[in-house]
Amino acid sequence: MRITTVGLDADDTLWHNERLFHLTQERFAALLADHAIPDHLAARLLEAERRNLGHYGFGVKGFVLSMIETAIEVTEGRVPGSVIAEIMEAGRAMLAEPIELLPGAAETVARLAPDYRLVLITEGDLLDQERKLAQSGLGEMFDAVEIVSDKTPAAYGAIFSRHGEGAEAALMAGNSMSSDVVAPIMAGAWGVHVPHGLEWALERADAPATHPRFRRISTLDALPDLLEWIDGG
Repeated sequence: MRITTVGLDADDTLWHNERLFHLTQERFAALLADHAIPDHLAARLLEAERRNLGHYGFGVKGFVLSMIETAIEVTEGRVPGSVIAEIMEAGRAMLAEPIELLPGAAETVARLAPDYRLVLITEGDLLDQERKLAQSGLGEMFDAVEIVSDKTPAAYGAIFSRHGEGAEAALMAGNSMSSDVVAPIMAGAWGVHVPHGLEWALERADAPATHPRFRRISTLDALPDLLEWIDGG
């Protein structure tokens, strides 16, 4: 079946994102340096993020709340109010950070737009994702934008039915093996991994290397040629 719908991830597929979290986590470690060594603090923060995903979802706001929770835990409730204020300010700075498109992102979207239904599929804070898309200048080239709480196989199945002929005629490309590759493949679509370099630990998964609908490309600008090959171009 020919591919008619192409889903694209946003963060770390079209524009940089994870490096901002890494920089903020370094700032967080400096603030709590008197209470926990960086590796221990990072592990405690990751535990908090894992616990809180079901409550706060993905994105900056959940990350900030997890940092505050971790600060309270590692200081046994003695964290100064000034540190909490700095954590909150770091979060506001993240939400105000201008986006930087990844190389080839705009050109790839422009190449795909005339031939496919393009759907931006992302998870995270609604307002933040809308802000980043508006800043990107890419919004008008997408036929639809789906900001979801979690990229599950069921979510992909519903999205590709709304914006095409179902998952069998769809392809999803992104940097997260778990959310952008494994989940759409489980829904029946193609899953294309576009490695970014920085990876959030909670998004890691084994590559479905032997699955016939799995592919990996080194950069996003290789996607149009891959689609042409899949469709027997």
